[in-house]
Amino acid sequence: MNSLRNRVQLIGNLGSDPEVKTFENNRKVARLTLATNDEYTDKDGKKVKQTQWHQLVVWGKLAETCEKYLVKGKEIAVEGKLTYRTWTDKEGKNHNMTEIIVNELLMMGGKNKE
Repeated sequence: MNSLRNRVQLIGNLGSDPEVKTFENNRKVARLTLATNDEYTDKDGKKVKQTQWHQLVVWGKLAETCEKYLVKGKEIAVEGKLTYRTWTDKEGKNHNMTEIIVNELLMMGGKNKE
């Protein structure tokens, strides 16, 4: 059961091209936004589409793959774990962010159109 602890699986579309940074030791990190959509029927019988946005963080070789192959709109499946960050900005305002640290990534939907 340990493999089920803090495990997230999502399928969605990228909201923008990956934002990739390279560190001194040539290690890369990619930040992505992923949109997942849910549909349901409300009490009046109308279909309602709801979009949730997720912040993804990808490290190392997988970040290099993201940089090379992923573009806005691409459908992907990811598996990872939830993390929470808090920080205080220059004005003293506190911020919180939930991120998914990606362990596995699968590109879906065939080749990108160029």
